[in-house]
Amino acid sequence: MLTLGIETSCDETSVALLADGNILASEVFTQGVHSAYGGVVPELASRAHIAKVDVLAKSLFVKNKIACSAVDCIAVTDSPGLAGALLVGIGFALGFHCQFGIPVTGVNHLEGHLCSLFLEHPDLCHPFLALIVSGGHTAIYRVDDFGRYRCLGRTVDDAAGEAFDKIGKMLGFPYPAGRAIEQEALGSAAGDEISFPVARLGGPSLDFSFSGLKTAVKYFCEEKGEAWTAKNKAAICRAFQKAVVDSLARNLAAAAGQTGISTIGVAGGVACNGELRRTLVSHFGDKVFFPSPALCTDNAAMIARAGYERMKRKMLRFPTMNPSAAL
Repeated sequence: MLTLGIETSCDETSVALLADGNILASEVFTQGVHSAYGGVVPELASRAHIAKVDVLAKSLFVKNKIACSAVDCIAVTDSPGLAGALLVGIGFALGFHCQFGIPVTGVNHLEGHLCSLFLEHPDLCHPFLALIVSGGHTAIYRVDDFGRYRCLGRTVDDAAGEAFDKIGKMLGFPYPAGRAIEQEALGSAAGDEISFPVARLGGPSLDFSFSGLKTAVKYFCEEKGEAWTAKNKAAICRAFQKAVVDSLARNLAAAAGQTGISTIGVAGGVACNGELRRTLVSHFGDKVFFPSPALCTDNAAMIARAGYERMKRKMLRFPTMNPSAAL
């Protein structure tokens, strides 16, 4: 069974083909234009998707010598995301659907991230806890089966990846800043004593809050001054990263304690972070699963996998754009 995936929710244009749920081919174009602005510019993202999505799709079919009509199912991200960006992907998918009469399904972007885990870990069994942590989302879900998700906690303000990008901009790193902060933090000596607070929302809540951390770093740097901040950037990055990772690990451990579920899946762009991976492995051992870095960031393979699961279960749904839809 061939599944075509289409992902255009933010600043990656991607198409992928899966054969029986396994990656056959994948194309991803990351829009570098946004680095000049310190964040994603929606209009520029939409224009880049328009310019690239059909080019990538043609390349995919030509390179693999597969006819468009051979596709059995089309899966496209229809929520959540930037409205204009989502429209490009949905429009392309519906054009493909109309031309070749191929079944089409909308996919929630967060469901796609959950499905990225199964592309490389087919032995991952339900139920498990999933931490989706990216530039736009930070949440913990209980996953009892495909399509059966319960949110146990989510950020009440900034997503973890968004906090990385905002602190990166403050410290002079280009967008996106997550990788740069992680690399800078490696240059900090163990004796560097800086710590930043992360909000605890109290009671049994598993929600996150990172806006206070961002403010704490801002005021700390202003108090120390530009010269000191520039000289001690590595220590600041290390302390900031530790605060974020400790918050994510703490809430995941609490979720495991509340549910009795010790199997963990971590997905989304921030799942690439080495410190987060090391910390969670120290907590959960071999019961924590991560996609490879290429499958952590936005990609069409994960969308295609969600579409494949929907096709198998006869759960196809017509794409309906909803930029703010929850999972």
